[in-house]
Amino acid sequence: MSSQNSSNLEPNNKVSSTSLAATPRQLGGVDIEQELNRLEEMVLSSPHIPLTRRTIVDEEQLLDQLDLIRLHLPTVLQEAQAIAAQKQMILLQAQQQAEEIIQASLAQAAQMISEMTIVQQAELEAKKILQQAQQDCITAQEENEVEIDLIRQQTQQELNQMRQKAIAEAQAIQNGADAYADAVLGDIEQQLKDMLRVIHNGRQQLKPNVPAKGIPFDSNSGFSSSK
Repeated sequence: MSSQNSSNLEPNNKVSSTSLAATPRQLGGVDIEQELNRLEEMVLSSPHIPLTRRTIVDEEQLLDQLDLIRLHLPTVLQEAQAIAAQKQMILLQAQQQAEEIIQASLAQAAQMISEMTIVQQAELEAKKILQQAQQDCITAQEENEVEIDLIRQQTQQELNQMRQKAIAEAQAIQNGADAYADAVLGDIEQQLKDMLRVIHNGRQQLKPNVPAKGIPFDSNSGFSSSK
């Protein structure tokens, strides 16, 4: 008789977690991972200096992209908190459904007692159903707590990785810009030395028999030197 009425214990509403499909990295149409990919593409697609590993990057565009990522990082944390809150709501719904199962079990047990001639067998069946419902509730609660903690840890780890990556890329860009500026200044310095050497040689040719007045010229450095 208990097998005929066991279908009455199933609740009409089922808790579903499909609504949690959205990841905490995406909110309001902004995907943090996609924006980081755009930042990387911005660096890779920038013009390269021939015969060097240098890249010229649009500073304003780069800073705007970094500001966009920095602006939406707090919303990703809020998304994770919202997911945790929704998980808690699912847990409460599961507990409520467990209570409904318990109440349905008690009601079925009472009906079985009134219908069966062996009262002890009916009470034993009701006790088993109650224990199973309580165990299911405890199991569901433990699984939800583990899942919430895992989501929180994964979100924090992703945020740390994205922050470290953005800092490393910005530092690499700054180092490249400094090296490029130093190379340009070195070329200008060498050109000035060559020009001074040409001027000195021209003066010597104009006055081959008269030594140049003033400070002697150092042919090695290209600049005048004093003794």
